[in-house]
Amino acid sequence: MKGIRCPTCMACDEALCRCTDTPEKTSMQRTSSGPPPVHRRMPSDMVKRPQSVPSGIRPYVSKRQRLSEQTSAGQHASPASASASASASPPVGEVSTKQARCVQMLWEVCERVKPYLLDKPSGAGIPRRPLRRLEGHGGPVNTVHWCPVPQLSHLLLSASMDKTVKVWDGVGSGLCLRAYTGHAEAVRDACWSPCGRRFLSGSFDNRAAITDVETGQRVVEVDNQFKVMCVAIRPGDEQVFLCGGYSPVVKAWDTRVSKTVKTYTASVQQTLDILFLAGGTEFISSTDSVSRDSAERTLIAWDYRTTARLSNQIYHEKYTCPSLALHPAGDCFVEGYAVQCELSRDGTLLATGSATGSAHFYDYQSGRTLHTLRAHDQPCLRVAQHPVLPSTAATCDWGGEVRVWH
Repeated sequence: MKGIRCPTCMACDEALCRCTDTPEKTSMQRTSSGPPPVHRRMPSDMVKRPQSVPSGIRPYVSKRQRLSEQTSAGQHASPASASASASASPPVGEVSTKQARCVQMLWEVCERVKPYLLDKPSGAGIPRRPLRRLEGHGGPVNTVHWCPVPQLSHLLLSASMDKTVKVWDGVGSGLCLRAYTGHAEAVRDACWSPCGRRFLSGSFDNRAAITDVETGQRVVEVDNQFKVMCVAIRPGDEQVFLCGGYSPVVKAWDTRVSKTVKTYTASVQQTLDILFLAGGTEFISSTDSVSRDSAERTLIAWDYRTTARLSNQIYHEKYTCPSLALHPAGDCFVEGYAVQCELSRDGTLLATGSATGSAHFYDYQSGRTLHTLRAHDQPCLRVAQHPVLPSTAATCDWGGEVRVWH
């Protein structure tokens, strides 16, 4: 009944009335037109009542309802969030200025390096104090290298398992000048080209690439058909580089044609490291052959031009040699374990990392330990000594941290 309330339950519509017939309601129904409506009382167990939720228990909300609530909330909050993000992000002018400054720092001589460029190289020194802490990698850093060009030796190259290669201002501001994200898998190895304007990187995505440092564009990209563990540029001919990895084959690539020009095959499972000897006509490959009758193949000397094996009787112990380093004199080399080792520019100091996170410095002639530097909490994978600055080195660890010491 429109406009008339039930005198018992005060319902405004007779369809909602739950009362039984009363004298007052019967009189009202008789005065209205049409047959009198029939009212039935609903059972008490069928009446829908609000349920109380115990404290600490959240009621179930369907996924569709959650999505609709999030969408509506996002639509209502989008103007505020947009204004907040706009206020939090730096102005476009600041970003462009910072990028221009980073590009400038890629090619200008660092003030810390300038005084040493005209001086006669002094003897190697041992770093003892931290200078910079470079953070930004999201995974273990496999290797670090200083730029070989003295005027650009403030640049530090790092390759990481987070699929990136980064270039840092290692001895100046400590800023990451540029990050390169071209690989689809972990970057296992990287090295500078002799000109210092490009770098070579090898990755678990089977690819090796030469990248321009300033533009970030890939000059050359090749597919090795195996996971790349190590790369090396041929001395005297930077257009040729070698790739080794999870394969018995080492491949030589020519960047001018982007094709394999030579292959070196051995009865091994993988190649751990590659080292060119002085002149670039011979190189050493380190393999994982450690069985009882194959220790002679742990280190193999190759002739680059003929692809023939010159010697496989270099090393006879039942251990692998994942790391190789050439002495500056060029007539001998050093082999190490899973952590990488490096000789100073005058050949008197040998530096290496360790599984304990320390960096160790040895006298090359006597083998005596000169200093142990507590560098990292995670395993220290490499120690790179600066080519110009005395007593300066960079270290990297399995936790993704890079540090510079002096």
